[in-house]
Amino acid sequence: MAVKKVEKKEEKKPVKKAPEKKVAPKKAAPEKKAPEKEAPKKKSAAYHVSKREDGKWQVFRAGSDKVIKLFNTKAEAEEYTKKMAENQGVAYHSHASKGKNKGKIQKK
Repeated sequence: MAVKKVEKKEEKKPVKKAPEKKVAPKKAAPEKKAPEKEAPKKKSAAYHVSKREDGKWQVFRAGSDKVIKLFNTKAEAEEYTKKMAENQGVAYHSHASKGKNKGKIQKK
């Protein structure tokens, strides 16, 4: 007699898949407006040269109480201030020290 071989069918186990990552839907890009032409911003703060009560000349920035540097003569102070103003693209003003215009800005 012949022996029949019975083949066992193996059950295939389902393969576990990694859980799918949830991806948020992409948002529509906001419309970009055409850039409006703007005037170049000017630095409004200027440098000032004025005489102190102790006889020294001070250099300070408009709107600030802090003295940047002190000088013995007006010419030294103006030279320093002129260089600083040119480097930063701002104006500088020199105040009168004597006469009826004392303390007022001198026109150059």
